[in-house]
Amino acid sequence: MIETRELTKRFGDFTALDQCTLQVQRGEVFGLLGPNGAGKSTLIRLLLGFMQPTSGAALVAGLDCYRDRLRVHQQLSYLPGDARLFRAMNGRQVLRFFSQVRTDCNLDRALQVAQRLDLNLRRWVGFMSTGMRQKLALTATLAVEQPLLILDEPTANLDPTVRGEVLKMVLEARSAGRTVLFSSHVLSEIEEVCDRVAILRSGRLVYEQCMSALKQRYRITLRQSAAALTLTPDVAQWLEPQGIEDGVGHYLTTAGLSEVLTALHRGGLEVVHVQPEGLRAIYERYHGPGGGEA
Repeated sequence: MIETRELTKRFGDFTALDQCTLQVQRGEVFGLLGPNGAGKSTLIRLLLGFMQPTSGAALVAGLDCYRDRLRVHQQLSYLPGDARLFRAMNGRQVLRFFSQVRTDCNLDRALQVAQRLDLNLRRWVGFMSTGMRQKLALTATLAVEQPLLILDEPTANLDPTVRGEVLKMVLEARSAGRTVLFSSHVLSEIEEVCDRVAILRSGRLVYEQCMSALKQRYRITLRQSAAALTLTPDVAQWLEPQGIEDGVGHYLTTAGLSEVLTALHRGGLEVVHVQPEGLRAIYERYHGPGGGEA
């Protein structure tokens, strides 16, 4: 559904996106992670055809995102990170306006989404809180029935209950065969709804992983005597060393826990802690304190 080939965007001497190559399959939820300035918004704007790439290509449903941007827009619904709405309208008028300018925006569906998000449509936009305006923008976006959803920080300023409902609707969109590009700063949301995730750093794609494979990675902490600091071959085959300090060793494994724990028991090693590696550990390799380059 989405393909980029060495996609690059420069502004003078500044490179906002640098040779980004990725593919998003139809019917999957693809997460974009990275702090402000990492290149997420630039990538999204290039996909929407709002900017011409310096080099490389971006395609949506086989259409060039810049040259065929009007046809690309007919394939998608987009929630910007800083959605602006008509302050002199109330919520229902805003939804009616979008249903009139986009034939694929279903007003009845919009009203159903608004009800699920507990949105008061009688309130004037100018008097809405930030969270209410976010819910209204989400309602207008989710009411469009197209195969691609691009959501830039969709749960910003929402309370936990509404966040959960939004994530549920993202999963419902996937079940209906729609593709979702989901940009967020919230790691737990990416873990909950995304099939694959990409991490951007300083305009470069530094990490890409299927979430199912990531969930099979475990961090194992062992208490090791001086004699056991060098693992025996039958144990070492399962473990990727991450460092040993004060007699405690840290390891990663992608093998089944039963095989690993059996080998550790045979080797006489004491398991202190076992936990899924999780997305946070990966993210902090690139954006945590002292995170390195890819």
